[in-house]
Amino acid sequence: MTTTPPETDGPEGQTFYDAIGGYPTIAKIVARFYEGVATDEVLRPIYPEEDLGPAQERFTLFLVQYWGGPTTYSDTRGHPRLRMRHAPFAVTPKAAEHWLRHFRDGLDEANLPAELDAQFWDYVQHAAKFMVNTFE
Repeated sequence: MTTTPPETDGPEGQTFYDAIGGYPTIAKIVARFYEGVATDEVLRPIYPEEDLGPAQERFTLFLVQYWGGPTTYSDTRGHPRLRMRHAPFAVTPKAAEHWLRHFRDGLDEANLPAELDAQFWDYVQHAAKFMVNTFE
């Protein structure tokens, strides 16, 4: 899976990041996602930190960078190496389904235009499948 975004030039030369509203929109999506994770019986055990705040911030910065925003994620953490970073955790197909459910809630709350929502959703569906590393 690539950790660089697809074509980022949108209407009028905007990046996808700009077209969706930048950091505030991504932060809103991720905040809603983590609200779901916090009470999810399948996902919560995968997150070793008691406080989900740092994970939320890392995920926000990753998506900001992926969609064409500032490169703060790589500047502070290096290459995303998503599969490697998630390897210690059993990411099952069921966990991926739960992950997608909470991400869908975040996208729905953001209320993006249909075309932008579809592009974002396509990416996260691919990412969720890519991250599965343990089969039930």
